Amino acid sequence: MQKLHFSIIIDAPKEKVWNTMLDEKTYQSWTDAFMPGSHYVGDWSEGSRMLFLAPDKTGKMSGMVSRVKEIRPPEHVSVEHIGIVQEGKEDTSSEAVKSWAGTHEDYTLKDIRGKTEVLVDMDSDDENREMFQNVWPKALKKLKDLVEQ
Repeated sequence: MQKLHFSIIIDAPKEKVWNTMLDEKTYQSWTDAFMPGSHYVGDWSEGSRMLFLAPDKTGKMSGMVSRVKEIRPPEHVSVEHIGIVQEGKEDTSSEAVKSWAGTHEDYTLKDIRGKTEVLVDMDSDDENREMFQNVWPKALKKLKDLVEQ
């Protein structure tokens, strides 16, 4: 595993960025860069179980089983990934899942003179690194556009 870092500066206060980033409807919009139809099931409270899902090629839901490890609105949220959803079925115990279970995705929002710097730090394996390096800038640009419109 290696840690990947992404960031963007958004011309808005961090409360507005936070709300746009995590609101169910706008979340779907900016995360569409990862997979069309992306959404979450769950709530953003500490310890909460979350499903990050999108329809796969067969139309069944696939994605990640996660939990909110830490949350400090409107400054920080840490998500721990604990499993996958494939073809609508959850897997939190296979050997394939165990090799990366416990990886994190951390979001930090910092005030910079009325603007907000969004920092994303995430664990990634070599297999997915290039995909994340291509998609994260697009997703963050979409978040910026949503907040600033």
